Amino acid sequence: MKKTLTLFYFLTIFHFASFAQERPIISKKNIPLDSIHLSDPFILADHKTAMYYMTGTGGMLWKSKDLKLWDGPFQVAQTDPQSWMGPRPMIWAAELHEYKGKYYYFATFTNRDVKIDTVKGNVIERRASHILVSDKPDGPYVPMKDATYLPANKPTLDGTFWIDKNGKPYMVYCYEWLQNWNGTIEKIELKPDLSGSVGTGKVLFRASDSPWSREKDENGNDRPNKVTDGPYLFLTQTGRLGMIWTSWIYSVYTQGVAYSTSGTLDGPWVQEKDPITPPNFGHGMIFKTLQGKLLMAVHSHQDINGHYRRIPHLFELDDSGDKLVVRGPYIP
Repeated sequence: MKKTLTLFYFLTIFHFASFAQERPIISKKNIPLDSIHLSDPFILADHKTAMYYMTGTGGMLWKSKDLKLWDGPFQVAQTDPQSWMGPRPMIWAAELHEYKGKYYYFATFTNRDVKIDTVKGNVIERRASHILVSDKPDGPYVPMKDATYLPANKPTLDGTFWIDKNGKPYMVYCYEWLQNWNGTIEKIELKPDLSGSVGTGKVLFRASDSPWSREKDENGNDRPNKVTDGPYLFLTQTGRLGMIWTSWIYSVYTQGVAYSTSGTLDGPWVQEKDPITPPNFGHGMIFKTLQGKLLMAVHSHQDINGHYRRIPHLFELDDSGDKLVVRGPYIP
């Protein structure tokens, strides 16, 4: 059951991401946050423009002055049709990061016309985390020098950004369970201008390390879930390095948290026993509002007659201690 459900999840997201790239873009104004259908929401609070910019799966962008009403969607990602991505790549889990005066678009791109592997009967398409760049938060975001950041023969996704204690920039991403059957979260060093990667990836932890995520095997026996999804890094006010990430508890989409005992990406990473958000919320990220309030953006996960409905939600956070605490829903 779990295998079928999880595969259906990816097929649903494939359809959504492809549809978002091919349909005509009709932008609207003053859309309430809870009226936007969006997986993997990411919000950049930009002080230069006094605006919020939200993106996610599908490659679209929304803008807001108050987090309550949004304008959009706008198409901002411009990929190279001659690259490995092909002419119409699917776009998942896009993130926006300001770094050294420029804005960077971290996202997962999939070329469905290129097959890289077949594992347990599942055909795996060319998919990888990649970075685009712009001078403005609302784009357009365009390719940089390097054609690839991660190996062509591995499906990777949900890349995020972190500057470690050594001052070097890194991409933290998932190596997808479809190939290794025990998803990992890994890091790879980036060039100083983020235009490419340096060296090879290193495993930070595996899906099976989680004490809270569960699934059933083919014989109905209980075991850790194999999915790693949506890593995002943070520091508490005491300087403790943590990471929120998402998996499943059987059929329930769930977000947990891990902490690094060394205070660096190298860990070791210790998983918290219990999830950090309520059931059916996940793929979170953390940001401060323009007024300084700490929030988490996640999407809710609802299965309606076999179709997933995902809506962005905000939660208020407290990071004053050694652990991140979710205080409850935040209504802008």
